[in-house]
Amino acid sequence: MSDSPLTGKALLQKVKELSHLPRRETAKRCGYYSTNKAGQTRVNLTDFYDAVLAAKGVPLDPDGAKDGRGREPTYRVSVHKNGQIVIGSTYTQEMGLKPGDEFEIKLGYKHIHLKQLETSSEGSAAEDGEADVA
Repeated sequence: MSDSPLTGKALLQKVKELSHLPRRETAKRCGYYSTNKAGQTRVNLTDFYDAVLAAKGVPLDPDGAKDGRGREPTYRVSVHKNGQIVIGSTYTQEMGLKPGDEFEIKLGYKHIHLKQLETSSEGSAAEDGEADVA
């Protein structure tokens, strides 16, 4: 196990893998626990739930992400003069995206739906993550 709890895409993947286990055990295996001097383990469910929500794009404590540098994420974008919409690195890093990750674009009436594609070893694409841009 790593020294820090899982976050973002890695956390969501692990939660899916451990869906057969009770919540406390899932949280513990994802790194959301502490051990006191007596060796007793305490599962930090609140931190776990907050991390899962943040990984799904629902941050409950926007002040918690401040590092004193740059602009704070607002989860809002606007269309540029050239017609493009740019999703900043803050959001792609939070989702654990890497250069070359691909998305399928689906247009709705008043939304753009992005589905992350992951190529398997057989060459077919499978849905891995989703993001909405409105």
